[in-house]
Amino acid sequence: MHPSSDGAAPPSAPAPRLRLDPAERRALGGLAAIYAARMLGLFLLLPVLALYAGSLPAASAGLVGLAMGAYGLVQAVFQVPFGMASDRWGRRPVIAIGLVLYAAGSVVGALATTIGGVIAARLVQGSGAVSGPVTALLADLTRSEVRTRAMAVIGISIGGSFVISLVAAPPLEALIGVPGLFWIMAALAALCLVLLFVAVPHGADRRVARSAGGPGLAAALTPALLPYHFGVFVLNFVLTAAFVGVPYALRDILHIPLEGHWKTYLWVFLASVPPTIPFVLYTERAKVPGRVLRLGVLLLAASLLALAFSYWNYWTLAASLVAFFAAFNYLEARLPARLSQAAPAEIRGAALSVFAVAQTLGGGAGGYVASVVRGTHYGVHGVFAVATVAALGWWFVARPQRG
Repeated sequence: MHPSSDGAAPPSAPAPRLRLDPAERRALGGLAAIYAARMLGLFLLLPVLALYAGSLPAASAGLVGLAMGAYGLVQAVFQVPFGMASDRWGRRPVIAIGLVLYAAGSVVGALATTIGGVIAARLVQGSGAVSGPVTALLADLTRSEVRTRAMAVIGISIGGSFVISLVAAPPLEALIGVPGLFWIMAALAALCLVLLFVAVPHGADRRVARSAGGPGLAAALTPALLPYHFGVFVLNFVLTAAFVGVPYALRDILHIPLEGHWKTYLWVFLASVPPTIPFVLYTERAKVPGRVLRLGVLLLAASLLALAFSYWNYWTLAASLVAFFAAFNYLEARLPARLSQAAPAEIRGAALSVFAVAQTLGGGAGGYVASVVRGTHYGVHGVFAVATVAALGWWFVARPQRG
């Protein structure tokens, strides 16, 4: 396996070689499968967990909310320690520990008979916070010239898991119940462990020995890296905000029953994949790829603005969502790829873990702000307007950036 090249190509450099070599394809296939399998388990649980938790003995609205939010809360706490540990002791052993914790939490959930047991399960699951180390391992195993494409494949695999879960979760819950879904999550975690040690190439795991007082977290928060953390915060803010508004537009304005919304999400997501590809390929060929990123942010803002002024018509709403997801898919891939190039190798795990925390916080903030705005007289229109302003704010911040 060749070493990863992390320097940005100068403007005069020739167009980079665009083919992934066999080792890169193997790494991407294995890590994309790990991402997809892990996220499929989480997504399967989301549509049905609240109702199940509410039916358990001694459940209250607050405890049900804790059961829903415990996973994300603990993830935010443990992301950076896991990322820093992967920088010091290697990616693979840290990822393995996280997957074991995720599997253990799933078993606890499968055996739980009380709301406290479900909360404990979600806390243990969330403590296996390995998004940063997995992304860092992918960066270690790919060249910078093809990394945006690799991240795009990861993003599409996660999106595919989400769509599959929308279709599969209700019938599976009816067949095996929520405890059965927890068992599926445990089995998927075991599969991920096998893939980690069998499918992902060995020999290039990043491990940088340094003292406990090394650069770590402080270096991951330098001004040079903050634009990427800010960008992913806004990206997930607008995603969550949009999906506070879209279900209400579909149900209350367009009168589509809630159980039929997945059909729209399915075809919109599939239609958004082809427009994403030119963005990714152009970024790989562009002499100044930062301009392509800013174009993606501008498309994101334009699609949200279109939603604000067209959500009462199904086809204009759907077209706006296709544009939104095309921009989102590209930016979701480009930001971690660019961050992995900008961050020194010895702090890459920490930097990508801070990035993951910003991602989680952005989603939480977007959900909260959008819910408050929707409750005012501005309603759904206000939700899309706030998301548009947030995206435009990101575009203005990104404008001075070079490269």
